[in-house]
Amino acid sequence: QVQLVESGGGSVQAGGSLRLACAASGDTHSECSMAWFRQAPGKEREGVAFINSDSSIRYADSVKGRFTIAQDKAKNTLYLQMNSLKPEDTAMYQCASGKDYSGSCVYIYWGRGTQVTVSS
Repeated sequence: QVQLVESGGGSVQAGGSLRLACAASGDTHSECSMAWFRQAPGKEREGVAFINSDSSIRYADSVKGRFTIAQDKAKNTLYLQMNSLKPEDTAMYQCASGKDYSGSCVYIYWGRGTQVTVSS
């Protein structure tokens, strides 16, 4: 079992920055990937940034060059640095932890989320 708790959300004007954190506890050493997802009202959940167990990183096209995912394994904490924020970044942001199932990494542990609101 893995427990995830996000923090760092808030309200910011367009062009501003926020840093989200996700504190993990429990069985944190067997994850195949950690990721940030977001969901805006009326929209489907979207994967924003991913960091895998081999240290590879992937971003959604909509955030490339603006968001940076990082992991501090000593602190069991995942971060998302968000710069040059846009109103369309407004969403509930959740972190997720993946577990390997027969070669497929499935995100089965989720935090409750932290709200990010960007005003124009």
